Amino acid sequence: MTSSRQALRQRITHGPTLWCGGAQDALSALLVDQSDFDGIFSTGFGISAALLGQPDMELYTLSENVATVNRMANVVRKPIFVDADTGYGSVLNVARAVREFEKAGAAALQLEDQVSPKRCPAAAPTSTLVSMDDALARIKAALDARTDPDLLIVARTDAQDPAEALERAARYAEAGADLIQPISRTFGSYEQLVQLRETCGRRLSLMLMAGTWMTALTRAQIESVAAIASYPIASLLTTVHTVQANLRELARRRSGDFADLPFAQTPMAEFKDLIGWHALEEKQARYEAGGAR
Repeated sequence: MTSSRQALRQRITHGPTLWCGGAQDALSALLVDQSDFDGIFSTGFGISAALLGQPDMELYTLSENVATVNRMANVVRKPIFVDADTGYGSVLNVARAVREFEKAGAAALQLEDQVSPKRCPAAAPTSTLVSMDDALARIKAALDARTDPDLLIVARTDAQDPAEALERAARYAEAGADLIQPISRTFGSYEQLVQLRETCGRRLSLMLMAGTWMTALTRAQIESVAAIASYPIASLLTTVHTVQANLRELARRRSGDFADLPFAQTPMAEFKDLIGWHALEEKQARYEAGGAR
């Protein structure tokens, strides 16, 4: 893991943008790992929905989030960028969160400056922030808690006032954050993202979501300011839309007919290949035959 973290640090410092697909569980992480994306972003919004069937209001615990990330790490080879929310409490909790995610296999993690429990800005109209001093304390605690100095700490500011966001970003970078992440509603143009990068002296982490102004950004614009660009909830919302459509149609039919569903199903043979069925069967057979030495 250390060597892959070193490679990621070198990439975010000098290399091309790391493009990440969002994942909410081990299966979605495996799908991202098998795609052309460079890494996996473990979305707290998606984990809360997949694990609890509830909104992202920090209802799930640190342990539940760490366990999800660990299950992802068990089946993927690409780097995992973890949504660590607010750090789940005091600065002591932040330090523990960093150590637990590092052990679970994270290559990078983001910490936000909302109060705990947080409310995801993708859904909530407003956010309440901790003081600048408290936010800086979180970042410093996270940096000190790393046992691997190549674990990336991404500081997210949920400040909605552009001037405040610029000030916070500059202070977070000064404190040692590796990357700065804004929320989409704070700024409204590419030029403002350039200003943010120049003000904080760090490359950015950007979250790309449908329905936000960032959909107008070109690849060249994104890559000129961002070290990491992620689609955090595209897989989650795609899954919901697809499953709802097929369930509606199957409930209408109530028969054995699967033809011409709104969305085609992955054939069982392909799914078994995807999930690694044959490799595990072969391993089991070797052990049971006494051939694994």
